[in-house]
Amino acid sequence: MNFSEIWIRRPVMTILVMSGLLLLGVLSYRQLPINNLPNVEFPTVTVTASLPGASPETMAATVATPLEKSFSSIPSVSSMVSTSTLGTTAISIQFDLERSIDAAAQDVSAAINAASGVLPRNMPAPPAYKKVNPADMPIMVVSLVSDTIPVTEMNDYAENILIPQLSTVPGIAEVDAIPPQKYAVRVQLNPEILANRGIGINRVLTAIQNGNVNLPGGTLEGANTSYTMDAKGQLTSAKAFQSLIVSYQNGYPVRLGDLGRVIDGVQNDKSSARFLTDGKARQAVCLRIRKQPGANTVQVAKLVKARINDLKHTMPVAVSMLTAYDLSLFIGTPSSTSSSP
Repeated sequence: MNFSEIWIRRPVMTILVMSGLLLLGVLSYRQLPINNLPNVEFPTVTVTASLPGASPETMAATVATPLEKSFSSIPSVSSMVSTSTLGTTAISIQFDLERSIDAAAQDVSAAINAASGVLPRNMPAPPAYKKVNPADMPIMVVSLVSDTIPVTEMNDYAENILIPQLSTVPGIAEVDAIPPQKYAVRVQLNPEILANRGIGINRVLTAIQNGNVNLPGGTLEGANTSYTMDAKGQLTSAKAFQSLIVSYQNGYPVRLGDLGRVIDGVQNDKSSARFLTDGKARQAVCLRIRKQPGANTVQVAKLVKARINDLKHTMPVAVSMLTAYDLSLFIGTPSSTSSSP
């Protein structure tokens, strides 16, 4: 008796088994994720450190090198690449595929703590690490553009409203703004004026720090009423900084505006994004959207587009939300991608 005989003698059983396999195959096919590349998880940890004002050479010598020496003792490291720019160092550590990303992140955290003793003491914050997968490319990039609203206000709208709303879409892993365009006041000092007045940069820095504080004012207690004191010591515009007193000379105050220029700007003015529309390049804030591992790219993109259409009704009239990149257009069927915003 061979293997085929039992199926030939029992045709009803054969039909039922084949029908069950066919049904199981159809159900399994509908559950398959749709993506442009196979889902491969590379255990990768990225460490970032900042030292404002330091040159790339200084960052490489005083920050990147000590961290790399500490990371080299971690087992199962397959590659390590560091990039040092003005005031910032980024180190990408990739581990072997069989290494657990959670265990690798713990080893990286311990290595950072071990190297903290040899890092510069004037770093504003200790190095931070983040678990990433370099194979997870964004599935969508959405741009905010406007001809009248400043880019800093669009950045605030994106971080406070759009990013929290889009992050709740099922299948979304991360939504971030690139490049960040947070508001900041920039002070551009004139070295000749400083030399003529005999004022050092450290003195100006101390005056800015002491004149821009946000402390509680306390309360005033009366017989029947209690008043809360609101001390408005936080300076929020370039105009407010211009009148800040740095020192007194010959009985007259020397204000910050007398020593150079004080302008409204962004924290990082070395990078910006522009979106070309109607033949004109406009400043933009781009939202980079990443999906969770194993999620269906086409289905997640549909949900994101539906959420974007709902958010457009709550946006300021002067702001336009445009799709700069949509990965689902390359991997989905024409019927599934024809409704992109």
